[in-house]
Amino acid sequence: MKKMVISPMAFLPFITALISVFLTSSQAAAPKTSFEDNFSIMFSENHFKTSEDGNTWFLSLDKETGCGFQTKEKYRFGWFSMKLKLVGGDSAGVVTAYYMCSEKEAGPERDEVDFEFLGNRTGQPYLIQTNVYKNGVGGREMRHVLWFDPTEEFHTYSILWNNHQLVFFVDRVPIRVFKNNGEKKNDFFPNEKPMYLFSSIWNADDWATRGGLEKTNWKKAPFVSSYKDFSVDGCRWEDPYPACVSTTTKYWWDQYDAWHLNDDQKKDFAWVQRNLVIYDYCKDVERYPKLPGECSLSPWD
Repeated sequence: MKKMVISPMAFLPFITALISVFLTSSQAAAPKTSFEDNFSIMFSENHFKTSEDGNTWFLSLDKETGCGFQTKEKYRFGWFSMKLKLVGGDSAGVVTAYYMCSEKEAGPERDEVDFEFLGNRTGQPYLIQTNVYKNGVGGREMRHVLWFDPTEEFHTYSILWNNHQLVFFVDRVPIRVFKNNGEKKNDFFPNEKPMYLFSSIWNADDWATRGGLEKTNWKKAPFVSSYKDFSVDGCRWEDPYPACVSTTTKYWWDQYDAWHLNDDQKKDFAWVQRNLVIYDYCKDVERYPKLPGECSLSPWD
């Protein structure tokens, strides 16, 4: 029997079609890891440096100015992660911000999700302040101490964001859970506007350390925060409405298991609540005689 020989070229249309399908379905794929692929400098480019291999990035603050960068893409929902090493020594008054915002320049109608790392006097603990804005309204601060010195080595800070919850993670430990109530419209959960991711270092000695009592010691400048290993697995926004936000498309960060903490995460979260929380706006009855409505939502559900 004569053997049939099929030329590899016969498969070319099929292979080309597969590649095309892959490329057009990669909206939620993680971007490349280089700084230039992902970010643009917001201000003070001369205060930004990289390591020789380009894998570590440095932002510096002096008396003249700070520095900041932002993603080129904006996203609606996903997992956003970065390793940071914070300013060491006497960093009172210095804030390193790592956050998401719906506008490149924060405006009065913005949605925003914040990690803010508040500097200290030498020997005192760093504080992490988290906050959430919806349509320009914030006032939802929580503050935590950490179980390590964030200036000695890199640690991972991550945000999980879907339509059901926002979770702030430190080294994969959930430190804060901010729930949606499931209603289409509410005044507290940011779920409609796509957001960019930002980081910056700046002087906030009017409020950051002991309510502004500790001022920045400029003799210690420049203050430098360090970054590496940016990772995002999220829905890159495409006007008017990207496919990966549709109800028929599911990614791990938008599946049922990502709507709630798992059992191990609940144990870690309970430990954080017992040991690390030093301020919770939902318990501040002097500031809020009538607590905001979202304070009645359980982070455990």
